[in-house]
Amino acid sequence: MHDDSFVQRLAGEGVKVIRGEPMKRHTTWRIGGPADYFVEPDSVDALRASVSAARDHGLPITVIGRGSNTLVLDGGIRGLVIKLHDAFAHYEVHEEECAVYAMAGRSYVALANIAIRHGLSGLEFATGIPGSVGGAVMMNAGAYGRETCEVLDWAEVMDETGAVTRLSNRDLHFGYRYSVLKDRFGIVTWAKFQLRPGQRDEMRSLVRQWSQRRIATQPLSFPNCGSVFRNPEGTHAARLIEEAGLKGLVRGQAMISDKHANFIINLGNASASDVLWLIRHAQAVVRERFGIQLETEVRVLGEPL
Repeated sequence: MHDDSFVQRLAGEGVKVIRGEPMKRHTTWRIGGPADYFVEPDSVDALRASVSAARDHGLPITVIGRGSNTLVLDGGIRGLVIKLHDAFAHYEVHEEECAVYAMAGRSYVALANIAIRHGLSGLEFATGIPGSVGGAVMMNAGAYGRETCEVLDWAEVMDETGAVTRLSNRDLHFGYRYSVLKDRFGIVTWAKFQLRPGQRDEMRSLVRQWSQRRIATQPLSFPNCGSVFRNPEGTHAARLIEEAGLKGLVRGQAMISDKHANFIINLGNASASDVLWLIRHAQAVVRERFGIQLETEVRVLGEPL
């Protein structure tokens, strides 16, 4: 359902709205149906205008960053999708306080490399996380045994009225792949990461080792969303899926990677329903074989066809 008055209102505020934008253009899986409305605001004011207009028109709001860790269903997303990308990629380095500040659309990998370049340690783990700063805060993203909550000082968050509040680390109630922003509406605009002095060469060497391991063990040449399942206590999801004999299983154009069983890859033109079938099949077989319920790390958005 399209509402011209919504589009006209935002056009009047200098915000360009796209109707029916295919979400597969905006996810790392290259999967997803159309968004009713899609905007890429170029400022905090444009973001506020988008949120206010959607609220006044009764449209649900979905916020994405770099589209990793996200499965958009084939029927697409109702309401307004807001993508925070290059206009929300500003950052500041304050070496004297060992801190980096970044807007929500900044690549987490890029921010980690900026910190390393300035001799600031603490974000090295983020070189393995292909999302945005905003997504990392919302999900408490982690890798290599470290998590975002260990280095985040505060995040500035816009609510559904357009007001921006600074939430401390404690206010965000972090847990495993969790913050309070998963349960209530809030759009991260800026975040501050408190780091410590580090040796550039040591940090670069560690990151290089991790990168080589990722290239050797992960199917990075195919569109994917990163790890699909959380690792259950005391074991690895990939090991369970492999031992269940599911490595290399294909459904349509989606495949449980034969390189790393906790990755589902898009072989070319996979649908979200192909991916969901593989996820549910892996969960059922692992539950039957090992009595373990695999939980997904992936954010599922939108509606089926």
